[in-house]
Amino acid sequence: MSLKIKTITCHEVYNYGAILQEYALLNYLESKGHDVEAIHYKPEYLSGHFKLWTVTSSKFNKNIILKIIYLVLKLPFRLYKLQKKKRFDFFSEKYLKVGKQLYKDNKQLKSNLPEADAYICGSDQIWNSFFQNGKDPAFYLDFVPDSKKKISYAASFAIETLADDLKPFVKEKVERINAISVRETSGKTILADLGITNVTQVLDPVFLVDENYWKKKFVTVHEEDKYIFIYDFDNNPLIEKLAKQIAEQKDFKIYAINENISYADKNFYLQGPKTFLSLMYNAQFVITNSFHSVAFSLIFNKQFIVVNRNDAINTRMRDLLELFNLSHLLVSNDFDSRKIEMIHFEEANELRELAIKKSKEFLENALVK
Repeated sequence: MSLKIKTITCHEVYNYGAILQEYALLNYLESKGHDVEAIHYKPEYLSGHFKLWTVTSSKFNKNIILKIIYLVLKLPFRLYKLQKKKRFDFFSEKYLKVGKQLYKDNKQLKSNLPEADAYICGSDQIWNSFFQNGKDPAFYLDFVPDSKKKISYAASFAIETLADDLKPFVKEKVERINAISVRETSGKTILADLGITNVTQVLDPVFLVDENYWKKKFVTVHEEDKYIFIYDFDNNPLIEKLAKQIAEQKDFKIYAINENISYADKNFYLQGPKTFLSLMYNAQFVITNSFHSVAFSLIFNKQFIVVNRNDAINTRMRDLLELFNLSHLLVSNDFDSRKIEMIHFEEANELRELAIKKSKEFLENALVK
């Protein structure tokens, strides 16, 4: 049975994982014959990316002269960085089916409901109350009437526990959802603490699309350089140390895709999602603190290690590694790069296929009920 489906997630946030998981869910649902479209939801708190005239330093906000000096100094580099925005926007326009109507808050969604048979919130960190999106009722499908089908797919809290003052809000909103799934074991625990137990743990949408599809659609294969791929949000000194050690031991170069990595032989931080996937696929080794870099390391069977983020949002990587019996890949400051164990992917791949089957079954059952 073909359904008209609307999805809602953190949209146009210019993050590789965010845009690829959004694409993957839309693509999978469409492959099942559904008429699916992402809601063009851009609340103010998610709309500050690549603004040319924003003053982010309070000391320059004191008077108009300081503001002008600040903006004049910042403008050339901000214009330069617009290359990344253009590449992400091109990917979105070409590959994401997104509604034309722009919504900026939950009230607008309620007053002008996007028409659908079913609504899906997810995936990624939509319920992470460390950020504003975890406190936004729209990401809990609050705007959808009781008579309509509401599903969460692989929604992520990304944290261990909720603040006490948020628990009533989350409980009220999640209980309205007809079929609930989360991405992490810790998400199930958070909801169980609220008395919500009818919860399924599923994989991130990027796993719903198989390796051959990702490769054929988006990857440029090359074998010119042997390199370690770094995806590091924090400019973590442990990642730098390990990358340099392994590069020396193996005679690898270091490639990165974050602006703040100055020690890389090549940095691709202005490039779009296709370059990210190609860098992942062609790498000999991956060192990361990114959930989706871990996910694609598993999909492409790449040797990798994981370092915790500085922010308290590490449950995502920990729970994913535990799911595939790869917890030893989460390393700490005393880790010796000479003790890296090669990953034998046979068991991980078997566990992945079982988890993918369970995830697809959840979605199919949720949509037909």
